[in-house]
Amino acid sequence: MDFLGVEGKTFLVFGVANKKSVAYAVGQVLAEAGAEVVYSVRSPQRRESVSKLLPGADIYVCDVEREHEITRLAEDVSQKHPRLHGIVHSIAFANYEEGFKPFHETKKKDFLQSVDISCYSLISIANAFKYVLDERASVVTISISTTRMAAEPYGIMSPVKAALDSTVCFLAKSFSSFSQVRFNSVNAGLLKTSASAGIPGYVDYYLFGEQLTLRKKGLTTQEVANTAAFLLSNRSSGINAQGIVVDAGMSVNYFNEDVIKKAMRP
Repeated sequence: MDFLGVEGKTFLVFGVANKKSVAYAVGQVLAEAGAEVVYSVRSPQRRESVSKLLPGADIYVCDVEREHEITRLAEDVSQKHPRLHGIVHSIAFANYEEGFKPFHETKKKDFLQSVDISCYSLISIANAFKYVLDERASVVTISISTTRMAAEPYGIMSPVKAALDSTVCFLAKSFSSFSQVRFNSVNAGLLKTSASAGIPGYVDYYLFGEQLTLRKKGLTTQEVANTAAFLLSNRSSGINAQGIVVDAGMSVNYFNEDVIKKAMRP
């Protein structure tokens, strides 16, 4: 029995870069459940590399910084797939080319670019695909477990993800005027992805976070993908405008006795 009930349905997944990508894992879960998965990547070069990971997959190119490309993508996808039952938005970007800087030294252009790619793109995609989405489709984006913990290396991404979390709520409300399309986010804890590898000092933060999980084992990309797939399915039909935290219990364990003892050693 297909618990998710996605067999024969079609989903569009944004953000696959490699096998470590959350988007890749989500696509795999959906495909294993019998769904048809369509992909969108940001460049022809990325399509070439992803096509090796996903031979035979239907892969489109769309740079979400260019709004006309999103519009064109909706037109191109709808010609072959006139009805989508869900969209996965797993896109984020922050410019770390100049290395780590204190948050107050953030450049305006870098901040606005990050908001554009990581947050506004969800609004633009939703608008472009509003008539392609099934009336009861589900849109899922990937956020972070908390935007209230100021981790220095993460820099501008926490405020940007806070905007994304709010955007989920407002899109759900806006779409409710003409459809039953749902918008939710998977708010993931620290993960081992190629994107996180580009964050200065991330490894130490990941290892520390791993010790704070209740199970003393880091969150896996597969666990995030499983949650996303659930939110994409009708099994989660009662969940809308929400952020589902998936962090292996880290958020309740900041005062872990063992970690405190290690931190207080002279």
